[in-house]
Amino acid sequence: MRILGLDYGSKTVGVAVCDPLGITAQGVETITRKEENKLRRTLARIETLIEEYQIESIVLGYPKNMDDSIGERAVKTEEFRDMLVRRCGLPVVLWDERLTTMEANDILMESGVLRKDRKKVIDKVAAVLILQSYLNSR
Repeated sequence: MRILGLDYGSKTVGVAVCDPLGITAQGVETITRKEENKLRRTLARIETLIEEYQIESIVLGYPKNMDDSIGERAVKTEEFRDMLVRRCGLPVVLWDERLTTMEANDILMESGVLRKDRKKVIDKVAAVLILQSYLNSR
C-alpha cells in the first residue's frame, strides 16, 4: 500500500512517497506556485503523482500550534484536505507536523547544504519526516 506524504505551505507543497511495503518514506519533489490560492496546477500535479505511484491514501502535515490549538495555517490545511478528498477520492489523514520544518532545516544544515539550496528542498524533506512519522506510528 503506497502512501503519499504532503507538507502543504502557502506557496509550496513538499511531496514524499513510501515504498510499496509502507516502511520507508522518500522525497519526490516540491511543487511550487506563485500565489497561495492558485491550487489548480498543484492539485493536478498531485493527481499525476497519485496515478504514477499508485497511491492509496494521503498523509497531510497538520500544523497545529505548540499549545495544541488550531490556527489559521491549520484551517487552510483542513480546506486543502477537503479539496484533495473531493478531487482525488482518497482518504486523507491529517498528521501533526509541529517542528518538522525546523527538523528538516537542521538535517540539511548538518548535511552541509547551503542556505540558498536548502530553500529548494526543505519542504520535500519535511514531507519525508511527516510521512515517516506516520509510518512509524502504525
